[in-house]
Amino acid sequence: DGMSILANWRQQKIDTPVLIITARDAIANRVAGLNAGADDYLVKPFALDEVVARLQALIRRSQGRSQTEIRYGDVSYLPQQQQVFYQGKWVDLTAKEITVLEQFISYPNLVHSRASLEDKLYGWQQDIESNAIEVHIHNLRKKLGNDFILTRRGIGYY
Repeated sequence: DGMSILANWRQQKIDTPVLIITARDAIANRVAGLNAGADDYLVKPFALDEVVARLQALIRRSQGRSQTEIRYGDVSYLPQQQQVFYQGKWVDLTAKEITVLEQFISYPNLVHSRASLEDKLYGWQQDIESNAIEVHIHNLRKKLGNDFILTRRGIGYY
């Protein structure tokens, strides 16, 4: 069952955030789930908005953030509102640009390959223009400054 899998994960030092969603509402079940290593426990019935908010909180905490705002240099990003500010001024970004920005701002010390960015942006069945990533990077640099995203030739962007 799920509790055994969770306990096994935690014994193996797998620290993936876990939200238990169950109909078992007894306090003993909640305590057991949290003691087994769950990060949160939600009893059915529930509102979908609450599930989304709890998952976003788990993701924030797993990335070492408790705040809803992500800041990097002169850029501020509010994930829930999908709003970006550069030097305190709102910047109008497309959905694809926001997805690319999220990768850079969430993992600032990682070099992102073109392929990894394409995986985040496009589904399996979507056709990808040969220079789509470069276009998004170019647009972000225009809107957030040329030094916001740098290129490591032959490897990717950071």
